[in-house]
Amino acid sequence: MERMAGIDAAWLRMEEPTNLMMITAVLWFDEHPDWERLKAVLRERLVERFPRFRQRLVVPDGLLSAPYWEEDPAFELESHLGHAVVPPPGDREALETLVSEWMSTSLDRSRPLWQCHLVEGFGQGGALLARIHHSIADGMALARVLLSLMDDGAEEHFTPEPLLTERSSTPGWMKLLRGARAVASGTRAAWKRGAELISEPIHMGDLVREGARGAAALSRLALMPSDPPTVFRGKLGTEKRAAWSEPIPLEEVKALGRAMESTINDVLLAALTGALRWYQEERGGPVEDLRVFIPVNLRPLNEPIPRELGNRFGLVFLDLPVKEVEPHRRLRLLKQRMDALKRSPEAALTFGMLGMSGMAPAAVERAAVDALASKGTLIMTNVPGPRHPVYLAGTKLAGLMFWVPQSARVGLGVSIFSYAGQVTVGVSVDAGLVPDPHRLVSGFRDELQALASAASSSTERGQPPEISS
Repeated sequence: MERMAGIDAAWLRMEEPTNLMMITAVLWFDEHPDWERLKAVLRERLVERFPRFRQRLVVPDGLLSAPYWEEDPAFELESHLGHAVVPPPGDREALETLVSEWMSTSLDRSRPLWQCHLVEGFGQGGALLARIHHSIADGMALARVLLSLMDDGAEEHFTPEPLLTERSSTPGWMKLLRGARAVASGTRAAWKRGAELISEPIHMGDLVREGARGAAALSRLALMPSDPPTVFRGKLGTEKRAAWSEPIPLEEVKALGRAMESTINDVLLAALTGALRWYQEERGGPVEDLRVFIPVNLRPLNEPIPRELGNRFGLVFLDLPVKEVEPHRRLRLLKQRMDALKRSPEAALTFGMLGMSGMAPAAVERAAVDALASKGTLIMTNVPGPRHPVYLAGTKLAGLMFWVPQSARVGLGVSIFSYAGQVTVGVSVDAGLVPDPHRLVSGFRDELQALASAASSSTERGQPPEISS
């Protein structure tokens, strides 16, 4: 028996029928994965490696009683694995429909809080749909866990090494390498996969500041007004919808960033901001500036994630200049605001607030979460993945998309994942608020092209960057 950490309990208690606290991922392949080999990989690298995947949740009665984890005496791997079928024509839209249905379906709390489905009938290969409760771990930790399932070749298979205990005299570079081995099951290739995540836009090292900056961040959070009413806000229902884009060449986004003296993340945020503006106009609602919640990892990425996983991230609040018409100026404003956030301890403060709320009575936590959620309209997560193709159970991974849950009354989530030189953009929405998520996805792509056009008009030499259509 192990008491649940306060921050994990906070995410557990946020769950309600209109916003299930699940992280959902879909992985697709050009060939059909071998079921028995896949089961062996999940047993070896997931269930046997991380205890949470064989532990169940217990929530005792009583106002001051804390939830805890215990070994599930009836645990069977097969109870968490299943099959699903994508109906004809088996295209991406059909897979999106299936993902949406499972995204709207809660996990069985009498068992460990995760589930995987091997999906058949999709294209020439198949897909794997994974659902994991947010109380087990945050999105960055689970991204590292998913990467630990992968190999660099179809025939590669390894036996995980035991977790290592380092002496203080061990060189730093060796701790780095061995820590990665502990997470990614013991190969140099797995360390390279984990290292890709270090390009995350904001790091804990950027956020640790003292004195006036901490006081200023706390004051900003306290005085921050609620986001205005728009087509993205309103009463939530239980039906969610998922959609994602065709892959976008990462090198084209990089070239656009270089041309406009911005980071890749700045460019992607600017495209998202333009898409939100365009969608508000199309729906006939007022165009308003919006605030986005951006999760920030607070766990050092050069160390292995603990076997118990857990949540260790905070949130920063970024004001999106949606009202700004000119794409180039929109990007400049976002860059300035992101640079300022990188010097703020805002993420560490929100992490502490969520942790304390998880230990408070439910009514107190609900009030705190609602107050926090009112200050933004959407959540955006950007996770860089491997730069080269990887394999799951001997089958080459063609693509991956994931979504983190939206807490309280937030009904829109945007996820960006890069893999093997491609960027995929996904949205998860409340079906009642945003019935046509594909319009947001296509708007994102159109806004990237608009930024490329703006870069073209502002440069005097060289070939202007273009985004492939």
